[in-house]
Amino acid sequence: MLTAINPANDEIVGEYETHTDNDVQNIIERTQATWLDWRNTTFEFRSVLMHQAAGILRKNRESYARLMSLEMGKLNGEARAEVEKCAWVCDYYADAAADFLKDEVIETDASRSFIAFEPIGIVLAVMPWNFPFWQVFRFAAPALMAGNAAVLKHASN
Repeated sequence: MLTAINPANDEIVGEYETHTDNDVQNIIERTQATWLDWRNTTFEFRSVLMHQAAGILRKNRESYARLMSLEMGKLNGEARAEVEKCAWVCDYYADAAADFLKDEVIETDASRSFIAFEPIGIVLAVMPWNFPFWQVFRFAAPALMAGNAAVLKHASN
């Protein structure tokens, strides 16, 4: 059990069950199954979803900021800015990923040579606690836009 404690007054904000080994295995299996379809989606499809994620972040900015302030003592203005930065990174990769990952023609002795960027699978991120939203979106937005799947293990503190 993880307990979130408001650092300003030591009150319990929430308690969260931890994952068992079986839970983790199920998460990995479901993520792999999802990725098998996700990797075949187009940049256009992913871009629409990533822009929608940015919209959700902006729509819920105040409640997300309030939660960060309660759980970790982050100043409300800093928390709002963190959520906005996450929305920005979603929009950024939604707009730029196709260009970043387009095939790159290279000169060789062959009739045609190029570097192709392909989805590689599940990206695991183990992230610290200090920027709880930013640490997620800074890895998830580019990973998802590249056609990969993402699994996060946040710090427990």
